[in-house]
Amino acid sequence: MDIVVALAFNGLVWGLIIALIALGLSIIFGLLDIINLAHGDFFMVGTVLTWFVLEATGNYWIAFLIVPLMGFLMGALVERAVIQPIRGTAALSIVATFGLSIIIQEVVRAGFGAAPKRILPPIEGTIPLFGIEYDIYRIFAAAVSIVAIFGFFAFLHRTKLGTWMRAVRFDRDIALAMGVPARTVYMVTFALGFAMAALGGAVAAPITTVDFQTGVDVLPFCFMAVIIGGLGNLPGTVAAAVLLAVTEGIVTSFTDPTVARIVSLCLMSAVLIARPHGIFAGATR
Repeated sequence: MDIVVALAFNGLVWGLIIALIALGLSIIFGLLDIINLAHGDFFMVGTVLTWFVLEATGNYWIAFLIVPLMGFLMGALVERAVIQPIRGTAALSIVATFGLSIIIQEVVRAGFGAAPKRILPPIEGTIPLFGIEYDIYRIFAAAVSIVAIFGFFAFLHRTKLGTWMRAVRFDRDIALAMGVPARTVYMVTFALGFAMAALGGAVAAPITTVDFQTGVDVLPFCFMAVIIGGLGNLPGTVAAAVLLAVTEGIVTSFTDPTVARIVSLCLMSAVLIARPHGIFAGATR
């Protein structure tokens, strides 16, 4: 029973991190109509940048603070160089972001190496939680993810730029006719999506391995969360990510991770059959 509780909590922590990453994927799709196959690699870049900054400074917290900022700047550059020329063409976005994914992986492998590396948790120790001793850092990672998610929604609803982003998502033509600066909104949206994935990487780096292929496993999970939550439905994406991760955590306590992932895929298939637009389709965004 202790194993089930521990794995369920691990699933909850991982689900919150995935929710943070998947939100970035969802806003990029919902506002830019970009099917971003490189989004998992943005997460991977976050883990690798964390490792490099940690190696250079010896301080994880410096990496924790500056990696999301680096991700934002990299996202702005990618949007201008890769996304802007093909915006509005879904087929080209798939090809372009798939090529971007390959380029990112090869560049990271050349500079970082092919061997996986580990980062020690900056907070050591455990605390009693529901009858088990649970890692303090994992609780910290969950707390950071929750704060970042709520901060993102506060940004969307409490700032002028967030209002512009919501306006473009709701009705692009009317928003542009009202004078919303489209180019700025597009760039900030993509850069913010990259920054959220990079923050997820910085938070997850001490939990997972740092590897140039880490994003390959994260991307399908993010897409499942976005699909089950309802395309473009941001709260639904968060709820679906947590639901999937906790489900996989519990199932993993009885079987191997491969079967747990199959269960997630079956759950996604059942949702698509019953509710083709996602379980939260039509809910308030």
